[in-house]
Amino acid sequence: MHIKRGFETPELYRDGWVTIGNFDGVHRGHQAMLATLVFRARETQTRAVVMTFDPHPITLLRPQQMPPALSLLDHKLELFEQHSIDTVIVYPTDHALLKLTPGEFFQNIVLDQLNAVGMVEGPNFFFGQGRAGNVETLRSLCERAARKFEVVPALIMQGRMVSSSEVRAFIAAGEIVQAVEMLGHPYRIRGVVGRGAARGRTIGFPTANLDGISTLLPPDGVYAGRCRVGGKAYLVAINLGPNPTFGESVRKFETHILDFAGDLYGRTLDVDLIARVRSTVRFESREALMQQLKADLIAVRTLANELSRE
Repeated sequence: MHIKRGFETPELYRDGWVTIGNFDGVHRGHQAMLATLVFRARETQTRAVVMTFDPHPITLLRPQQMPPALSLLDHKLELFEQHSIDTVIVYPTDHALLKLTPGEFFQNIVLDQLNAVGMVEGPNFFFGQGRAGNVETLRSLCERAARKFEVVPALIMQGRMVSSSEVRAFIAAGEIVQAVEMLGHPYRIRGVVGRGAARGRTIGFPTANLDGISTLLPPDGVYAGRCRVGGKAYLVAINLGPNPTFGESVRKFETHILDFAGDLYGRTLDVDLIARVRSTVRFESREALMQQLKADLIAVRTLANELSRE
């Protein structure tokens, strides 16, 4: 897969089938669009091209309303590659782009830059200044320019339309299993391992605290997850929030990597959340906490086994 920052090396993206969007989370709805895009590109022996934006347009237009992302750019790119996309254009969003009317956007981007032979979008696609253009606008523009256009129907799961907003709502409610089902892949959290109080090591449960997390976090509680260290997969027990048993009020993302021994300080760690185990509880004693932590590790293994069989 080729990755371009803006419009460069046009032979890698012109004259192909194109889809344009933010693709936050690259959920199952996005994946249906990508599958259709690749099918049409292969059918016509052209390229499957994705155009996405970095930063998200809202960060320039209404930064105070920008919600935490569901996926970092490199994870999005990884997911695009898994779905056989040929070229991804990561466009560095600027005010000049955001001021284009729908007609100007179509002419300048879709025709002049991409020379798309066809486009694939979802039903909730908006484009142009003030999001004035929608799929019907795009259909009309494509027809006038003799370009093919296909709308992929909304995907309904759990009685809801699959969307980044719905995934975000599930995560915000701590319903990780439901969010992962809509995503079609684990929900990834990335941070840098920082120094903690090292209290976990003294009670037999060493933790790696992740700092600098920029994606959406679920509510406080204990979660099950997975990570890879040195190419090897591990289960992870995560405590998100303060530690009321020791009178702490600072919210932390503490990871205990099962069956792992080693120093990860300063390393970047990706943790894939798979399920919520329990809510945060204040324990009356250190011993009561240790007993619960042992139960949590059993719960993490059990949940991981159950979900891997589904």
